[in-house]
Amino acid sequence: MSKKTAPFNNPFQKIKLEPVSPKATQSPPPPPKAARSPKGQTADDEAALFLETVGAVDRVAGKHARVPPPPPRPAAIYSPPNEEAESLARLAELVLGDGAFTVEEAPQLDGAVQGFDARVRQKLRAGEFSVQAELDLHGHTREEARGEVDRFIQAARVAGHRCVLIVTGRGLHSENEKSVLKEGLAEWLTSGRAGRQVLAFSDARPKHGGAGAVYVLLRR
Repeated sequence: MSKKTAPFNNPFQKIKLEPVSPKATQSPPPPPKAARSPKGQTADDEAALFLETVGAVDRVAGKHARVPPPPPRPAAIYSPPNEEAESLARLAELVLGDGAFTVEEAPQLDGAVQGFDARVRQKLRAGEFSVQAELDLHGHTREEARGEVDRFIQAARVAGHRCVLIVTGRGLHSENEKSVLKEGLAEWLTSGRAGRQVLAFSDARPKHGGAGAVYVLLRR
């Protein structure tokens, strides 16, 4: 049998080709290992290192501040009234000027806050207190006199006076022979600004004007 000849000359016939193996699948690179703190490093050291790296951090202020709830109120304790508490209440009224007055206008003008010491009141009537300031209301209308009394009492209290004298006149030349200013004085000394500064008042002794003048004892 005759040998088959190649139809044409193949120049790559003598080259041996090696089989190509499939490429191995490349695995992803391993994640970077977390940096380990040096041996013996504390949490404060790590915080300092962090701040050194990123810089200072400012707190963002909120729009609404959180207000803690108020503490609970203690329960009120009731105690029945007693004589000592009532006495202290009357004393507080004398000090604060909230006590009511008892006033007598005949046969002489005489008044004091309720609960006032009767012995001190008798000393005032007897003129045993030294008069430290004096106000003469002669020539004033009723309206003018009231303003003068308020200013005089206030100034005397600021000056530290204890007993003062207010001259009203006897009213001998008035229509009914009664002093309009003296009638008003009892009201002015027991109410308003002056009333909060006064403890007691009484007609003066003859040496200080008698029924035409009034002693006024002021609060300390």
